[in-house]
Amino acid sequence: MASLNVGNLGEYLREQRRNAQLSLRQLADAAGVSNPYLSQIERGLRKPSAEVLQQVAKALRISAETLYVRAGILDEREREREELETRAVILADPSINERQKSVLLQIYDSFRKENGFEPGPESGVVAGSETGDESGPAAGADGGGADAASEPPTRSERSASSIPSEPSTPSAPSKPEKPSN
Repeated sequence: MASLNVGNLGEYLREQRRNAQLSLRQLADAAGVSNPYLSQIERGLRKPSAEVLQQVAKALRISAETLYVRAGILDEREREREELETRAVILADPSINERQKSVLLQIYDSFRKENGFEPGPESGVVAGSETGDESGPAAGADGGGADAASEPPTRSERSASSIPSEPSTPSAPSKPEKPSN
């Protein structure tokens, strides 16, 4: 049986399965597919459906999109377009402030990286960059946003936006109030 042109899907699946420390049989059981079928996918002899790829991705706890791209089901350009659209929606949302937009983009990038996606062409975009100002909180001291995106905000950074500017408990007045006449 000749190998189908499914990119490096089988090799990638094998690598992800080994990283997850799963045997072929364990992954097949978790994904709900037969052991021989999964073996054929890994060896590049079968091209799985999007549904099977979704089941395998769920069992491996990785992005199904990654598998779709590697299998040729989803075009890489389409995925990049969707990423840019997601970023644009976040940046255009009037209900969150610029700092929140920046943090949200950092989290988005860290999840994408965790799921095996390289940072996209706009991953350095931080809130405020549409005006050319990339010195926002996501840029970090070194000015680069890529490394900062992989680290979640510290506890003080997360709570900084929720700290009220004045104490929440009322303080005792320094002078006694004069009764009004």
